[in-house]
Amino acid sequence: MTNVEVSSVAKTYGQTPVLSDITTSFTEGSFTSLLGPSGSGKTTLLRIVAGFIAPDSGKVSIGGNDVTDTPVWARNIGMVFQNYALFPHMSVAENVAFGLARRGIKGEDARRQVEQALEMVRLPGYGTRRPKQLSGGQQQRVALARAMVIRPSVLLLDEPLSALDRRLRQEMQVELLRIQRETGLTTIFVTHDQEEALTLSDRVAILDRGKIVQIGAPSEIYERPRTKFAAQFLGDANFLTGTVVSGAVKLADGTMVRCSTPIGADGATATLAVRPEKMSVVKDGAAPDPSLNVLKAMVRAVIYAGPALTYVLTTAAEEELKLFAQNTDGTIIPSGSEVTLSWSPAHTIGVEN
Repeated sequence: MTNVEVSSVAKTYGQTPVLSDITTSFTEGSFTSLLGPSGSGKTTLLRIVAGFIAPDSGKVSIGGNDVTDTPVWARNIGMVFQNYALFPHMSVAENVAFGLARRGIKGEDARRQVEQALEMVRLPGYGTRRPKQLSGGQQQRVALARAMVIRPSVLLLDEPLSALDRRLRQEMQVELLRIQRETGLTTIFVTHDQEEALTLSDRVAILDRGKIVQIGAPSEIYERPRTKFAAQFLGDANFLTGTVVSGAVKLADGTMVRCSTPIGADGATATLAVRPEKMSVVKDGAAPDPSLNVLKAMVRAVIYAGPALTYVLTTAAEEELKLFAQNTDGTIIPSGSEVTLSWSPAHTIGVEN
């Protein structure tokens, strides 16, 4: 069953198109991240689903019902904002109960539901405190409890963790995932953080200039990006450009690179993407495996991060590459070294520019 559907939705501010003919669906019980740079349209899409913004054209359906013209309060959605949006003059319990009061739920019923919501976000006993007495992570949990207490059919999260420091953000990622799995709520999560999208999501939708350029499971998009933008935005990627020759790609220095996806007819220009962790350095004196792609490069810089190393390299065609390696034995290849890289054709993906 599809819980949320967006059909041919478009939105323009002035002369600037923000969303262009967006059609997608969010399956019941799924956790979907909308991922993209600032200005890509992800927050606008979320707010159109919520009802805060009306689309110029298109339709939004929740649970099979057209809600395009339905006001926010009647859509039965829970919303969590980046800045928490808690009322400073109210106690935690009063903040959480706010949505219940608007629905006519008061007294003992409201108190019981507020307590259940606070227990869900692991803040039992915090009801009498004020927001200023809480840490940032605790305030965000209160905001989540307020969104959940009304028992929404859809939970919408607009970059709710971006104001937290790294440790708190990771803790809240775990909490969000736990709550979403326990409740089975259809959840749409806006973020610009790749790690959050990979960690939390069943599906990721990558937006660029008002369009969804790819949507799918995180592993699917990471391992099989369709466009150069998707490959760059979800993780790091190396790009090699050349001419198609007999199903392979001939680089400017004459190196032939084999690919696992269709790349066009002979003579066409093709761009290949390879993740930096898929490449490795052929040991000195060792013969490269003939089943692998092989490419010579020069080490230009080494970034040392304790357990991991990042090598920045350039090819003979002056294309810049990155190589990720584990620091297993303390050996570091110095800058200025010439190396031979190898990797599997299975990890070489043809992408659209």
